[in-house]
Amino acid sequence: MELSEIIPHIEALIFASDKPLSNEEIVELVNSALAFIEDRATREQVDAAIEGIGEKYSAEFYAFELKAIGGGWQFLTKKEYHKTVAQLNGDKFLKRLSTAALETLAIIAYKQPITKSEIESIRGVNCDYAVQKLLEKDLVIISGRNEDAVGKPLIYATSKSFMDYFGINSAEDLPKISEVLMEELVQATNVKEAEENMEAENAVEEEMTVEDEIIANEAAIEEDTENVLAVTETGEIIEEVNDGDTSEEQKEI
Repeated sequence: MELSEIIPHIEALIFASDKPLSNEEIVELVNSALAFIEDRATREQVDAAIEGIGEKYSAEFYAFELKAIGGGWQFLTKKEYHKTVAQLNGDKFLKRLSTAALETLAIIAYKQPITKSEIESIRGVNCDYAVQKLLEKDLVIISGRNEDAVGKPLIYATSKSFMDYFGINSAEDLPKISEVLMEELVQATNVKEAEENMEAENAVEEEMTVEDEIIANEAAIEEDTENVLAVTETGEIIEEVNDGDTSEEQKEI
């Protein structure tokens, strides 16, 4: 089967699906739809077709793109059009998580699978309400029980909706803690360097101001001490030295 034959079918499947489709699901769906027995689409062909579709919709004149999220593929609008799409969906994009819920979600995301008592030991406060809200919003799920702990407590993990919402394919795609800390350190360093540079510039400006004042004073003194020629009543030419004082020094030429 030629790629040109199956690409439109793959695009249609991904576009119409309300959930991410994996490569295996696409292979099965395409072969079931076309009902070819001998000339069936292979996994390699689907992989190549998806790569081509991704390159096609990465062009600037498309408002959406093919993204690998939640273990499959979906068409999503590009982030540049978020504000435009938000006008259509209204309050759906205006909902915000509380600080407590965000902290709890971050702990679950990076420490999953994790029990509620383990979350509380990290945060230092009760997290019943935060966990309940995250469950209601389908951002976390109950993935089982810790069979080795006393009472076999429930364990929590991030949901498929969490991966869809943040546009990641798995928890491994989350930014590393070291990267986040390094970015904060770089930002702090940049602020410190900017302050030091500003102080240095201010010091240079002050030095230049003092130098300008000294030069101006010297120029004024030179102007005050200029020598001028004058003629006396007897017709003699003399040089008067104007030093800025009321007394004048005269010398005969």
